[in-house]
Amino acid sequence: MSIKLKYKENDISVGDRVRVIQKIKEGDKKRLQAFEGILISIKGSKENKSITIRRIGEARIGIERIFPVASPTIESIETIKQGGRGVRRSKLYYIRDKSRKEIEKIYSRYTKKEKQTKNTSIATSEKIKNTKQ
Repeated sequence: MSIKLKYKENDISVGDRVRVIQKIKEGDKKRLQAFEGILISIKGSKENKSITIRRIGEARIGIERIFPVASPTIESIETIKQGGRGVRRSKLYYIRDKSRKEIEKIYSRYTKKEKQTKNTSIATSEKIKNTKQ
């Protein structure tokens, strides 16, 4: 069970809000289509990985899509909002039963952890400065 994934220089983790841009061929025409949502799981190993992304559509209906990461139809995967450090599990299937407000707690936990790490790094750098003087 992996929580993180590296895709073309981008680090993606479970809990992130991501945008997957996919190439679609209809007849002789080609176009790009984006699917944006929360990354709820990463499955598989090595080159066989696939990701599950969930978003809320019209009339509050949940839409989930599974994308194979090694597929040639995937143009790019972009991280819009990070939430990976606020996640406590590798599979976020419990999100299916939660409201949007409850899901936002993941991102608030992430920002709290970021602030704590900044404060501790500032405090340690100040201690080092004080000991040198």
